[in-house]
Amino acid sequence: MTDLNKPAALPLNAHFSSGPCAKRPGYSLDNLKDAVLGRSHRSGVGKARLKLAIDKTKEILGIPEDYVVGIMPASDTGAFEAAMWSLLGERPVDVLAWESFGKGWVTDITKQLKLDDVRVLDAEYGELPDLSSVDFNKDVVFTWNGTTSGVRVPNGDWIAADRAGLTLVDATSAVFAQDIAWDKVDVLTYSWQKVMGGEGQHGMLVLSPRAVARLESYTPAWPMPKIFRLTKGGKLIDGIFKGATINTPSMLAVEDYVDGLKWAEDIGGLTALKARADKNAQVLNDWIAKTDWVANLAVSNDIASNTSVCLKIVDPVVAALDADAQTAFAKRLVKLVDEAGAALDIGSYRDAPAGLRIWAGATVEASDLELLTPWLDWAFATAKSEIA
Repeated sequence: MTDLNKPAALPLNAHFSSGPCAKRPGYSLDNLKDAVLGRSHRSGVGKARLKLAIDKTKEILGIPEDYVVGIMPASDTGAFEAAMWSLLGERPVDVLAWESFGKGWVTDITKQLKLDDVRVLDAEYGELPDLSSVDFNKDVVFTWNGTTSGVRVPNGDWIAADRAGLTLVDATSAVFAQDIAWDKVDVLTYSWQKVMGGEGQHGMLVLSPRAVARLESYTPAWPMPKIFRLTKGGKLIDGIFKGATINTPSMLAVEDYVDGLKWAEDIGGLTALKARADKNAQVLNDWIAKTDWVANLAVSNDIASNTSVCLKIVDPVVAALDADAQTAFAKRLVKLVDEAGAALDIGSYRDAPAGLRIWAGATVEASDLELLTPWLDWAFATAKSEIA
């Protein structure tokens, strides 16, 4: 591309961050007027609002009736840490890692919990480990959608239905956008600030009956921080899963999440949310197909994310630069579209290969992505002209 003239139109919403993600279309702070402010979260009205968030979550996601759902502190990280600290150690573990958050769970399992019988199945950014080699006699830990690599598991078919161990799934950038095989999932966590565009600091923990049975029959060898404790006297603290949170939640953030869930209901529920994400990702995929300087970081379409779309720069001139120069080039491209007001926060994750990461979840409008792509071409041509 040689025309350095800026495109004529900007996206109406330039928020393409992969977390916190864009607010839903039509979002307004006025929609939070029913927030339970200045009241105890343990009051009747406070617990009712928390229970509403739980109930709507189960309904929209199609979570089985006998699974329990709780609101946890410290976002997806807090929810997943609580699960690992409470459940792991009863049997050997297979942990899958193909991006930074999965690698973080490896560190926690091996360096913090210091479990001995752990097998790490890893892969480079853009790829998946060999799913056929996973041993489901063990507990299995993995991310459903790798937010920082743009790679997801294709489905739940590879997970054994007759597994002896538990499956622990970090699904923070998958829920509300991708099909989750609930019959193959024992523990699932996510955060409000991803696919639904909610506020940060709150996570969700979903437990199957098998996970609850493990909690009530197994006591870990290590001390358990208060915010991770899910049982008392050998029994599940069921209040956590009815709105009695472990620590004080932000009721304003709760209302913000409820607003997103109501919007999801209004547009057609999970089916509509998945369709929006698929349409958004297709806009980017169609552009990639006709653009010679960029490619999807995912090595194949069947594992490419429809939410956190990660891109690598494949132009020969840029690819010939050393690693530091490639990183600088990608940052320059990101800065150009940021300064133009076309896209905010689309740089690749700090541990990922240099490139772009564009959120395509349901709260993003396809029309804004269509307006974004010419700006990406302009920014690339501008940045390349500066090194020519």
